[in-house]
Amino acid sequence: MSTVTIRDFDPANYLDNDEVIVEYLKATEEDPNPEVFLEALGDVARAKGMAGIAKKTGLGRESLYKALRPGAHPRYETVKAVLKAVGVEMTFKQLS
Repeated sequence: MSTVTIRDFDPANYLDNDEVIVEYLKATEEDPNPEVFLEALGDVARAKGMAGIAKKTGLGRESLYKALRPGAHPRYETVKAVLKAVGVEMTFKQLS
C-alpha cells in the first residue's frame, strides 16, 4: 500500500504573475471579513519576496510579517505601502 503525503496549500506558490495577483486581491472584496484581504495581501507579499517588499516599504521584514499575519490590525499607511510595493493600487467606484 502506498502512502500519500498532503502538504499545506500555500497560495503564494501560485501567484506568479501580476494579472493573477490582481485577480486574487480583487476576489477578496467579495468577502465582508477584512482579514481575508489582509491574508491575501500577505500571500502576495510573500510571492513577490518579503525582503524586497520590506525594503520598498521601509519596514523591517519581521514587522511586515507581523502586520500581515492573521488577527493583526495594520495601519492604513502600511497597507497602502505594501500595495504600492507589490505594484497594485486600490480604486473606488460609485455604487449603482
